[in-house]
Formats: sequence, C-alpha cells, structure tokens
Amino acid sequence: MYKLLTRPVLALVLSIVIVFMGVLAMRSRPVSQFPEISPPRVMVSLAFPGASADVLVQSSIITLERAINGVQDMSYIISDSTSAGEATIQVVFELGADPTQAIVNVKNRVDQVMNKLPELVQLEGVVLNPVQPSMLMYINLYSSEETADQKFLYNFASANLLPELSRIPGIAQTRILGSRQYAMRVWLNPDRMRAYSVSTDDVMKAISEQSVIGRPGRLGQATGKQAQALEYVLSYAGRYNKPEQYENIVIRANNDGELLHLKDIATVELGSEFFDIYSNLDGHPSAAIMLKQTYGSNASEVIDEVKAKLNELKKDSFPAGMDYQISYDVSGFLDASIEKVVHTLGEAFVLVALVVFLFLGDWRSTLIPTLAVPVSLVGSFMFMQLFGITINLITLFALVLAIGVVVDDAIVVVEAVHAKMAEAHCSPYAAVRLVLGEITGAVVAITLLMTAVFVPVAFMSGPVGIFYRQFAITMAS
Repeated sequence: MYKLLTRPVLALVLSIVIVFMGVLAMRSRPVSQFPEISPPRVMVSLAFPGASADVLVQSSIITLERAINGVQDMSYIISDSTSAGEATIQVVFELGADPTQAIVNVKNRVDQVMNKLPELVQLEGVVLNPVQPSMLMYINLYSSEETADQKFLYNFASANLLPELSRIPGIAQTRILGSRQYAMRVWLNPDRMRAYSVSTDDVMKAISEQSVIGRPGRLGQATGKQAQALEYVLSYAGRYNKPEQYENIVIRANNDGELLHLKDIATVELGSEFFDIYSNLDGHPSAAIMLKQTYGSNASEVIDEVKAKLNELKKDSFPAGMDYQISYDVSGFLDASIEKVVHTLGEAFVLVALVVFLFLGDWRSTLIPTLAVPVSLVGSFMFMQLFGITINLITLFALVLAIGVVVDDAIVVVEAVHAKMAEAHCSPYAAVRLVLGEITGAVVAITLLMTAVFVPVAFMSGPVGIFYRQFAITMAS
C-alpha cells in the first residue's frame, strides 16, 4: 500500500486495467430481467400423422418415457399428446445441471429405442431441443392480399422464415402454431366404398405402392469384366404431387377388366395437413410464429438480431402485400426495467458526490471517493463473469447498494487525512502515510466484515438461493 503512494502511475494503471477488464466482462454478460431460476429442460417432439392422442401414448410416448426415465440429474417428466398426431415430452432436470450435457444424455436414451417406435414416427423424426419454458417472441406473418390464405402464409413462413431464424445464435426453438403444411387430402366416400367393397387398408396400400420415391437403377451397367456399349440410367416419376395423379391411382382391377380408381370412391384435393389452430391479425389470416431462446443467451441481443433478420427478409423475399408484426417480445419490459435501475444507479452516484462535497467542503477531496465508485462498480463485473452471473435487476440493485459501502472507506480515509494535516501541520503526503499506518487495519476489517455478512448467503440452495447468491456475490465483490 505504501508503494502506491510513491508510485502514483502504478495506481493509475491498476485502476485503468480494472475498468478495462470490467468493461470487457460487462459486454460479454447476458442481460436478463431476473436470475435464471427455472431448471434446465429438454423437449422431445415427435409426430405421428393420423394417430389419435391415445395411439400416440400407447405406441410412442410410453416407450420414450421408459427409456428417458432415470437419465442423469433428471427431476421429472411431463408428457403431452394431441389429436393432431403431435406429442411432446419435457424432461426437467435438477437446478445446476448442464443443459448441453442434458440434451446429449437424453438423445442417447432416445436413440436406443428408435427402432421400437412406429415406422411413420421414425420417418417424421424425433426432435430434441434445450429450451427455456418462457416465450421470447411472438410474430404474426400476414398479407393484405386476399389470395394469401393461412395455408399459404404457413408454408411461406416454414420455407423462408423458420430456417433463417433458426440459424440466429440464441434461438433454441422456432415453431408455427398449428400445422398448415401442404398435404394431399383424400376424402373417402363411405357409400361408394361399401358399394365397391373397398376398405381403407386397400386405399392405403394402393397409395403407398404407387406414390413412392423409386430407385429403378440402370440397364446395361458394366460388370467389370466386359465393357458395355450402352448404359441407361432409369428414372422414375417419384412421389405424386398433383391431385390428378392421386385420382388416377388404381385401387384394383375387377374380373371384367374394369379398373377402379381412387377418384371413383374419394375426392382428392391439395389442402392442409391439419386445421386445429386459426390465427388472425386485424381481420387478416396470419401465421403465428413462436420463438424460444437457449439457456445463457442474451435476450436483448437475440431479439435485436431477429428484428434485423426479419427486416432483411421483408426487403428481399416477401411478396407484395406481405408484412409481419411482433405481437410480443420480452425486450420491452426488460429494457424498461434495466433502464430504470441504471437511472437509479446514476442518481445514487450523483447524490453521493453531493453529500460528500457538502460535508468535506473541498472539491478535490470529493473527487477521490467519486472516482473510487466507478472503478469499484465496473470492476465488479469481472467477478460476475468469473461466477457466471448475469446482468439483471438483482445484480444491478446490489451495485446500487454497494455505492454506500465503497464510499464509506474513501470518506473515512479522506476525513482522517484532513484531520491529520490540521493537527500535525504536515504535508498531504506525510499525512497520508501517517493515516494509513493508523487506520488501515480498521478499514480493512470493516470491508471484510461487510463481505462476511453476505458471503454465507451465497451458499443458499434452491430457486431462492439463486436470487440471493447473485445478490451476495455482486455485493461482496
């Protein structure tokens, strides 16, 4: 400490380094409204088109639940299935579990039983995502053109918006509420089916056999022993994509040579896969897009990147009349809350400077504790980075309270130096050396005592402990 008196440049450099490191840590810290107290979750999503909720439970969910149950650090499982053929399994883990390791462990369990799931579920795929339970943004895509119905908006968003938004760092899940994906709808006529003695299994078999992605191979391919003059690569029309093609599917050939086509017993049209959810915005059909963020991501930065990407897509790829509206995002309340606390922090800083000047009556003496406040507060962000603490209302409130603790020590030292100069009639340098020898132990003891009061709070457990832990560590640092 005495070395800093004789080397003021060293003290200045140390202060600059502390501020510089604190600013770097502050820029890299995620910003949130409150500390993250919700346990890590891994969402397992699957689809079984055409299946009821009970069929989904019996054929897939029970199998997956048994495989996932008991995974490391797991707390409990929540399952949900709908009559639209969709199901989700939320695996909730203990507080403090690593979300990345959690999704790896769940994926390993799911892979072990994939061959036990129905073939259609395997084809559709089982998707795993580590997501936060709260919603980040809610976007409505709409169009003023009458020809743009909800089906068109859904498929446009699915093909053009979702892939772009999913690539934004910090986005864990992008989902359009309600499945309006293009699908070939086959409306069977029970009376005609009864008249022709045709069952739904016959129809399914005919469609699966004739509307397929084929691989016929080649003709005249060389054997390796003898060259071939001609070689033909066979091509196949592939899966049908027009209603007329499905209408001409042959169900069976009768004994008299007559062919029974699908159009004889059903009506085929290009429609939507499901009609379970409808979304409208100001009288216009819309596609409702929901976004969720990953753990540890900066909500404000993610929302800004999403808005920038939407503006870019609107300029480059939106057709005439199409627009979007952000119906909800957490940044509005988050920014207002953070701004209010930062404003309070500035007010506290100014009031402390005025009070110190009022009692010391010397602007140079006031400058010392005034400069100590920003150095100490900005330096606290280094410890927040070290302990993985986010910038939120709790930690900012701790910084507001810490102003008083920081200023106390500076005021005690400055006042003691003034008193020593008046009593001993010595220079400021000599007075500082004398004061440091007298009150250094007391100042250090007071600081350690204030720190010791908050340190035990950092060892509290549970959701409440997370709140107090971040407050205590920020206050102590």
